[in-house]
Amino acid sequence: QVQLVESGGGLVQAGGSLRLSCAYSGSIFSSSAMGWYRQTPGKQRDFIAGITSSEITNYVDSVKGRFTISRDNAKNTVYLQMNSLKPEDTGVYYCAALSPRRVDGQGTQVTVSS
Repeated sequence: QVQLVESGGGLVQAGGSLRLSCAYSGSIFSSSAMGWYRQTPGKQRDFIAGITSSEITNYVDSVKGRFTISRDNAKNTVYLQMNSLKPEDTGVYYCAALSPRRVDGQGTQVTVSS
């Protein structure tokens, strides 16, 4: 079965950058669409960015121009480069395999201080 392990979260000042990584195992990574989601206390887990197996990307409007999702099929890893971070970007970030069915990782905390 698919397993996902996120890393790269932490505490950063507003305007700073972080890169999240997600290591994928258990199936054929290159065939899977992947995504990143964010959750804050008391709220639902929201889609942030996605990338298809053919590397077509899409983003929620609030992160367009600041975040970049990418994948390295040789390393079975998907990344989320986050620049110009804002306090409202704070939350737990979850990597997700989206096909053939959604599987989420355990999450990594990102805290942006003002």
